[in-house]
Amino acid sequence: MPWSLHAKLLTDLILVVWGTAAFLINLGANLWVASQYVLNGRYVWAALVLTLLGLSSVALQVFSWVWLRADPPGLHESQPPDRCLALLHLLQLGYLYRCKQGLQQGLLVWQQEVPSEFDLAYADFLSLDISMLRLFETFLEKTPQLTLTLAIILQTGQAEHYQWVIICISFVGISWALLDYHQALRTCIPSKRHLRLGSSVIYFLWNLLLLWPRVLAVALFSALFPRYVALHFLGLWLVLLFWVWLQGTDFMPDPCSEWLYRATVATILYFSWFNVAEGHSRGRATIHLVFLLSDSVLLVVTWLTHIAWLPSGIPLQILLPVGSVSFLLGLVLRLVYYHWLHPTCHWESDEVDGTWAFHTPEWCQLPQNRRMMGLAQNFFPKT
Repeated sequence: MPWSLHAKLLTDLILVVWGTAAFLINLGANLWVASQYVLNGRYVWAALVLTLLGLSSVALQVFSWVWLRADPPGLHESQPPDRCLALLHLLQLGYLYRCKQGLQQGLLVWQQEVPSEFDLAYADFLSLDISMLRLFETFLEKTPQLTLTLAIILQTGQAEHYQWVIICISFVGISWALLDYHQALRTCIPSKRHLRLGSSVIYFLWNLLLLWPRVLAVALFSALFPRYVALHFLGLWLVLLFWVWLQGTDFMPDPCSEWLYRATVATILYFSWFNVAEGHSRGRATIHLVFLLSDSVLLVVTWLTHIAWLPSGIPLQILLPVGSVSFLLGLVLRLVYYHWLHPTCHWESDEVDGTWAFHTPEWCQLPQNRRMMGLAQNFFPKT
């Protein structure tokens, strides 16, 4: 095996282990924070932490189960019977089962002297699903948990040690999910030489720098109006859900599960940009940016007019300037990325099913994660 391939496989294996460990650490940290809230008599806060954790977990299990059922027959040869799989997902262990699959396949190809093309393609197939589930979990659980924790700190005027822990873990988890998602899309493009690691780093930075001011704005509003933030989220979420529906997404294998995907994408769009439709996305991205920026400004203005309601000692002279600089820097990096670093790819039409791909006859027989390939085709414009 060439040293470059051996090193890549080892890196992929380490990343799978790291991703699984990060998921377990985040789960344990959230349960710890919830228990601390209960011990301190903050039952509503504990309930909110557990609710976010539970809703995210249920969504991940549904996605994982639907994808497994939709995969080609015989693809997962060592897969347990359907009843066992259903039980695993019912017990909220579907994502961990996916990680176990990815770890086993990654270890298999790394140990082989000359890995077969099928084994390599199957490892990529599993890794792509795990990356997508990790991204969903990030915006369904980690980002809302980060927002909730910041809102509680702003409301009380002090931060406990366990809150700092969850902030750090959420920040690392969000960062990792964004970078991992962009790296996952690299495996779907016809020519990986067009996409270097530097472009992934810039992509990660502009997403993170634009996400932080949005989280801060929602947290500030939540600290003052905890009863109204749910109405605010629901109102914007319905608008974004309608917008996603208008774009005609076709990610899931059936109409019912497609609505779960659209609802998840609407949640992501509440915090950040996510392209789900084919074609040039500049117009849609601009509309979304203006929409989110206008809403964030309104939230901050509302917060500033009621600032006297919050405890003293909150470093306003730091929070708002840092949030503004973060947004401007993120916007600059976003423009740099799309102008100079975002590649275009030549996707050849597949006459069998009408999808776009870059393939040879031998490639057609390898496992192909068409879910992520579709997103990659939306993400990377065609030449």
